[in-house]
Amino acid sequence: MVKRIVVTLIVLSFAAAGMVWYFQRVDAQTTSFRTVRVTRGDVLVAISATGTVEPEEVVDVGAQVAGQILSFGKDVNGKTVDYGSVVEEGTILAKIDDSLYRADAAQADAQVESAQAGLQRAEADLEQMKAKLQQAERDWHRAQKLGPSEALSQASYDAYQSAYETAKANVAVGEAAILQAKASLAQAEAVLQRAQRNLGYCTIKSPVKGVVIDRRVNIGQTVVSSLNAPSLFLIAKDLKRMQLWVAVNEADIGKIHAGQPVAFTVDAFPGETFRGEVGKVRLNASMTQNVVTYTVEIITDNSTGRLLPYLTANIQFELNRHNGVLLVPNVALRWKPSGEQVAPEFREAFDNHAAQKGGSDGTDGTQRPTSRPAEASAGTMSRGIIWVTEGEYVRPIRVGLGLTDGTNTEIEGNGLTEGLEVVTGLQIQQSGQTATNNPFTPKFPRRGGGSR
Repeated sequence: MVKRIVVTLIVLSFAAAGMVWYFQRVDAQTTSFRTVRVTRGDVLVAISATGTVEPEEVVDVGAQVAGQILSFGKDVNGKTVDYGSVVEEGTILAKIDDSLYRADAAQADAQVESAQAGLQRAEADLEQMKAKLQQAERDWHRAQKLGPSEALSQASYDAYQSAYETAKANVAVGEAAILQAKASLAQAEAVLQRAQRNLGYCTIKSPVKGVVIDRRVNIGQTVVSSLNAPSLFLIAKDLKRMQLWVAVNEADIGKIHAGQPVAFTVDAFPGETFRGEVGKVRLNASMTQNVVTYTVEIITDNSTGRLLPYLTANIQFELNRHNGVLLVPNVALRWKPSGEQVAPEFREAFDNHAAQKGGSDGTDGTQRPTSRPAEASAGTMSRGIIWVTEGEYVRPIRVGLGLTDGTNTEIEGNGLTEGLEVVTGLQIQQSGQTATNNPFTPKFPRRGGGSR
C-alpha cells in the first residue's frame, strides 16, 4: 500500500511538473513589432489602360479590276512578295490575268484608227466641197454680170445662183462633218485610254515604300471588283514609328492631354518598359454597355524594330511624378497600436485623438493615404501618422502625405530620415521561431492583447 501511494505521488509530481513546463512554454511566447525602413525614391501617379500597337501609317492596296491572280512580284531582296517583304514604291506586288483587258485595249485601238480615217475623209470631202464652191462662185459672178438677157437665159441664171448657194451650204455640212469626226476620234481615244488603264490595273504595284504586313490573296484566287475594291495587301509605310490606340474611360479622359509622357509594356518583352507620348485624343467616342470611352493615340519610337504591329500593350499615363522623396509603405500608415503599446508620455494624447476621431466620423483615427497630385504639388498635403519603436513601446510621428502609387506613399515632416524604422504590425515569436501571419490561419486569443 505504501509503495502504491509513493508511486502515485511520483506520477502526480511528474504530471504537475509537465503541466508547469507546458504553461511556461506557452507563456514564453514573445510579441515584437514588425518594422520596415523609410526609403528614398520616385513615386508616380498614373492611369492604367490597355491598348494595341498599330503602324503609324498603313496603306490598303486593292484591285480595281476583276480577274485571277497569276503571280506575285519580287521584293527588294529578290524574293517573292509575302508577309514581311520590304518593297519600294512601284514594286510589282501581283499580276492579274489580263487577256480580256488586252483584247478590249486592242479593240479600242482599232476604233481610234477608224475614227482617225473618218476624220481624214471628212477633211478631204471638205476640200472638195470648197473647190466646188469656188467654181460655183465664179460662175455666179459671171452670170450676175450678164444678167438675164439674150446671152444668158433666165433658167441658166437661176441655175448658177442655185449651184452657188448649194455649194456654199455643202461647205458648212463638210465643216460639221469634220467636227463630228473629231468628236468620234476623241471618244475612241477616251475608250482606248480607259482600256489601257484597266490593262495597267492588272499589274498591282506598291504605291509607297514600306513593309507588307498582310497578304490577303493567293495565286489562282479570283478577285472581283464591284462597288468596293477588294483588299490584296496591307503595307505599313514606316515601322520605325508606331502608335498605340488606347481606349480611355470618360472619367479619366479629362486628365489626358497631348504631349503627356506614357510608359508601357508588352507581353512579348516582359520586364522591359517602353516610352512614348500622347499624340491626340480622338473625339469620336464609342459606347459599350453604357460605358463611354475615347480612343487616345500614343506615339512611340521603334527604331530598333522590336515592337511588332498589333501587340497588346499595358499603358500607364503619367499624371504626376516626384523624384527623390521619402517613401513609406501604405501599410505603415494604416497600422494603429493599442493603448498599452503606446509610450506612456503619448498615451493621453493618443486616447484623446482616438476619441475625437471615433466620435466625429466613426473611424479608428488612422489617416489613409490618398492620391491628390494637384494638392501635393501645391503644398497642401494631407496629414497622417507613422509609428516608430521606443524601447518596448511605440511613439507617433505626424507626417505630411504626398503622392501615392497604391503601394508606397510620399511623406515629409520633422524627424524623418532615410532608413528610419517604422512599425507595420506585430509578430509573435515562439520557441525561437516567428509565427507566420497567414490570413487563412485560425486566430486564437493570446494574453497581452494588441492589434495586428
